[in-house]
Amino acid sequence: MELVLLLVLLGGLVAVAVTAGQSSRRRELARAEAELAPVKRLAEEDATALGVELQDLDIDLAGEPLDAGARADYQRALDAYEAAKAAAAALSRPEDVRHVTEILEDGRYAMACVRARVAGEPLPQRRPPCFFDPRHGMSVTDVSYTPPGGARRDVPACALDAERVRVGAEPDIRKVMVGSQRVPYWQGGRAYQPYAMGYFGAFGPMEWMFMGMLFSGGLGGFGGGIGALGEGLGDTVGGIGDGIGGMFDGGFDGFDF
Repeated sequence: MELVLLLVLLGGLVAVAVTAGQSSRRRELARAEAELAPVKRLAEEDATALGVELQDLDIDLAGEPLDAGARADYQRALDAYEAAKAAAAALSRPEDVRHVTEILEDGRYAMACVRARVAGEPLPQRRPPCFFDPRHGMSVTDVSYTPPGGARRDVPACALDAERVRVGAEPDIRKVMVGSQRVPYWQGGRAYQPYAMGYFGAFGPMEWMFMGMLFSGGLGGFGGGIGALGEGLGDTVGGIGDGIGGMFDGGFDGFDF
């Protein structure tokens, strides 16, 4: 009789474990979809912006003779645009956006090289994009900036934003939607961390970004909040499983939810 009761109880526990696992997977899928959609839209907008810049470059270069180096850089920029478009369209995880922004950063540098070659100038030093909006292109200097509620940091800026900061005006910041609010992209939550790393990760330590402007407080924000909630629920369910396992004198190690 005791064995029957034990088997019935075990069957019930297995059913609870399966249901909890399915629920956890649904939550994870919903979180991933909620994080991916705005990041994918951001990547597609950035790729489109590079396409517009290429059109402007084509107009500026009309009638200008291009040497072999300029032609190679121009083709590199065109290839970057096509590759970024394709990669943005194929995004299936927020972390994959880093590949898109790496391509875009390289394309913009190639464009800067084309302009320098046509003007007969030395190739530009490769600098990180403008921190306030990477679509502004390569930064030209570092400026001391204090975000609301954050610590003062030196960040790379384009000429226009550097001048705005110097005179005390608001820089032209790339903003994203979080709920019903528009916030700087670095406060958009952890889903935007790979977006930034693709643009800036090749230029050394990211201490200036993650120490004064911790993506909405330790990678928080909408996406981070959902992630923390999911992790908390997982820990709770896992603890229940561990407790159940202990009831059987070590006969189970708990359930991995």
